[in-house]
Formats: sequence, structure tokens, C-alpha cells
Amino acid sequence: MSNETTLVLGASGKTGRRVAARLRLRGTPTRPASRTSETPFDWSDPDSWDAALDGITALYLIAPAVPGPAHDFVARAEAAGVRRAVLLSGRGADRWGDSPFGLDMRSAEDAVRGSRLEWTILRPNNFAQNFDEDLFHAPLLAGEIALPAGEVPEPFIDIEDVADVAVTVLSEPGRHAGQVYELTGPAPITFGVAVDMIAKASGRQITYKQISPQEYTALLIEQGVGEQEAQHVAEMFVLMSGGPIATTTDTVASVLGRAPRSFEDYVLRTAAAGVWSR
Repeated sequence: MSNETTLVLGASGKTGRRVAARLRLRGTPTRPASRTSETPFDWSDPDSWDAALDGITALYLIAPAVPGPAHDFVARAEAAGVRRAVLLSGRGADRWGDSPFGLDMRSAEDAVRGSRLEWTILRPNNFAQNFDEDLFHAPLLAGEIALPAGEVPEPFIDIEDVADVAVTVLSEPGRHAGQVYELTGPAPITFGVAVDMIAKASGRQITYKQISPQEYTALLIEQGVGEQEAQHVAEMFVLMSGGPIATTTDTVASVLGRAPRSFEDYVLRTAAAGVWSR
């Protein structure tokens, strides 16, 4: 059992809640922090940072949605005595140009790289769980998912593997210092194939339709997404269509000592849980 206390930001989110649960199972003192947690944390409220950082030695950090706060927060973490940080960024963060996604991720990466912390950066591909915990879930239940994604495949990574890697890195001081880990699933598949697999496993009639980025932006706005956010999401698909993150890596296997979970495994688990039947 570790005597270090680890701060997990975004503790109510997809990766944060999984990381916090795994750390607790290992007996690691863990402080979950989010806007709604017992320890409140809000990127837009620097007054909430000090209480979250008090007595912390290790940090699971998710890149904020705006470029500025990460630098100030990391500096404050150093002053508070934090020694190690694992940053969740995104696959190909250094190839995304001046898109908002790229700028936000690179700003957070620059913040930890420029610090005295023992840092590790995780750059995963799109999560498989986006199909049941995010924007793709409601369209799947409605029977059609329309995206501006064509034949360029995506090596979807299971978010459980991302959490396993994060906790392994947090639990092995020194071994992963200064590393940038690009995390992928074992095989790339197109969005159309992914939807077909979900349809077959769930027994539902679900079709995939390729639309233009402009049509997708309009669709997201119609669904209640803010215009700027909708444009940013559509822009992400445009960047992906160039193929910069379509290849696989062996990083998950090298860190965990086992192969990453396949998309098929994710689909079978999720279908068995009835998530797409609700």
C-alpha cells in the first residue's frame, strides 16, 4: 500500500472515475476531484485548486478544454509539493495543427514538459466507449449514426486499457518518466464496420451514413450542441480523414504486458450488458 496521495481530476468522467476506482483497489490513497465531488475542482475557478492539491504527491491530469489554465495549475502543483503527473492528452496531439483540440492538448503537454515534475503523457485514440457513453450513443439507439468519417480506419482503444495504463504509470515511479505513450487498440476499423458490429451484436437495425462535415455540424447543433463545439468536433473528423492517427502502436502491450482489448471484445461486453437495448 502506497503512502502517497494521488489527485484524480475529472473524477466523474469517463477515464477519471475508472482511474480512481483502480487506485483505491490497489490501496493507494486517492482524492477524486471534479465540479461535483466532495473535493470540488473547476478549471475556471483557480480558488478551488489549492484545496485539491493540498498533501498531494501524484496527479492524474486531463487536459482542460482551453489552453491557458494548465500552465498556472502545474506551477501551483509544483509549489504544493506534487512530484509526479500523468497527463491524458490525445493521439497525434503534435499533428493537429491549430485546431482547438490540438492547441488545448499541446498547451497542457507543454505545461508538464516545462515543469520539474516527473511526467508521463498518454495519447489515446478515440475511445470505444464513445459508442455507449458519448455522442454516438443516442444515434445508435435511434437506428442511424451519421458521421463525416469514410474509409480511413480508426484503431479504437478500450477506455479500460487507458485506465489500466494510467494506473500502472502512476504506480511505478521513475519507470515511465519523460515518456509519451501513444495508445491504440490492436486493429484499425472504419466507423462503418464498427457500427455494423454493434448492430449484429445488439440485434438492432442500425445503419451508418457518411455525411459532410458541414452536415454533421448542423446535425450536432440540432441536437443541442453549441455551435462552436459542433464545429470543433466536425473539424476533428476532417483531420482524422488525413490518416495521421490510423496506425496502431504496441504501447499498451509494452506497459501492461498483455495485448490491448479488441473492439469486438468491447462490443460483446457492452451488448451483453444491454446498453444498446435501452
